[in-house]
Amino acid sequence: MAIHLGADALGFIFAPSPRQISPERARQIIKAISPFVKTVGVFVDERPNVVREMLQFCGLDLIQFHGEESPEICAAFMPRVIKAFRVRDRSVLPSIRHYQGSVRVVLLDAFSNERHGGTGQTFDWNIALMARGFRIPLMLSGGLNPSNIKDAISKVKPFAVDVNSGIEERPGKKDPLLMKAFMTEIKKSEGT
Repeated sequence: MAIHLGADALGFIFAPSPRQISPERARQIIKAISPFVKTVGVFVDERPNVVREMLQFCGLDLIQFHGEESPEICAAFMPRVIKAFRVRDRSVLPSIRHYQGSVRVVLLDAFSNERHGGTGQTFDWNIALMARGFRIPLMLSGGLNPSNIKDAISKVKPFAVDVNSGIEERPGKKDPLLMKAFMTEIKKSEGT
């Protein structure tokens, strides 16, 4: 359904989470979709050799590192790397700078002590505007949903957006009506 609605990429979460998918199931899905839709494996502090195995086994296009992966680890996977940063405040900005040249895209998500993502919380988008100064393509995440996506795109003008809990009935179960509403709002925002 996400592809039918116009999603450019699908994420597959391999880290412990209510949204976690098995490598076998991810591989089945990836084999069945168009090769023109990007596939992204989401990992949290996974060993590099395991990430490489998953890339090969599942046929993933990109990697989203959502843990404490170093610039050196990220650089080893270039140009396939999206590095997520959990934003509490402006103190995240110097960390992002260290990843220049080591990542393809920076993803900004809301900070949580309990989880590495999927919290449904937003953060101060002014920090995202500051992060754009590093000239690394920016992906916006964190609490995005049909009611705020248009404002988020208008204000931040991200390279891409990442959504999860904002279009779910419950963790791991997407709501078709919310998915459709979300994509409709994105299409309305195109060109802003």
